[in-house]
Amino acid sequence: MKIYGRKPVLEALNSRAPITKIYIQFGTRGEGIDAIRAHSAKLLIPLQELPAPKFSKLIEHDKETQGVIALRAEFKTYRLVELLDKIPVAEKPVFLALDSIQDPHNLGAIIRTAEAAGVNGIIVTKYNSAPLNDTVMKSSAGAVEMVRIALVDNLAQALQLMKEKGYWVVGTSLKASKSHREIDYDMPLVLVMGSEGKGLRPLVERHCDFLAKIPMRGKTNSLNVSVATGIILFEAVKAR
Repeated sequence: MKIYGRKPVLEALNSRAPITKIYIQFGTRGEGIDAIRAHSAKLLIPLQELPAPKFSKLIEHDKETQGVIALRAEFKTYRLVELLDKIPVAEKPVFLALDSIQDPHNLGAIIRTAEAAGVNGIIVTKYNSAPLNDTVMKSSAGAVEMVRIALVDNLAQALQLMKEKGYWVVGTSLKASKSHREIDYDMPLVLVMGSEGKGLRPLVERHCDFLAKIPMRGKTNSLNVSVATGIILFEAVKAR
């Protein structure tokens, strides 16, 4: 996997991501580049300068590199039971479950917000979801390295397992009768956010104990999923 750009590479170095090599385009200068050089030397990560023609061959899909590319191992993910075993339910953990988020920029932004809100873990569906790639890494500003992520085959079954272990599941839906401010968040919690276009799938929605919506005052009747996630997560933080 490749990480493009000075800030994402520096964030990955700061979080001790498993970076195997760093490439810098010959002649690239700046404070960010100096910091990357210093960190790579400290961590004994090989760093190589390449002339522009060779450096450009490493770039995929017209990515913005700012003159630096890092190679890293795949993101570490967990089985759901591993995450649940790490934190006693009595501590009232908060998990975020994502139902088929397909835009990698949205996924990265959500992961960044979730990490900032202090969630205990994020649950992502293996199928019909954006892959954990360099775009997600860059959009999350490195937060994908700092929060535990579980990949599940079936989100409805995952929610049922969590309910059996004492969690309450709060889903989001425009059809909900309750505002997100009316929910009791002071409990072991799973917040479920639906896909960009269709929201929660019917089977996933049926596994929710409560449904909530964000009241709209303007003519727009919905928000970007990453924005909505931030609003509800920090409402939960405030309430708890």
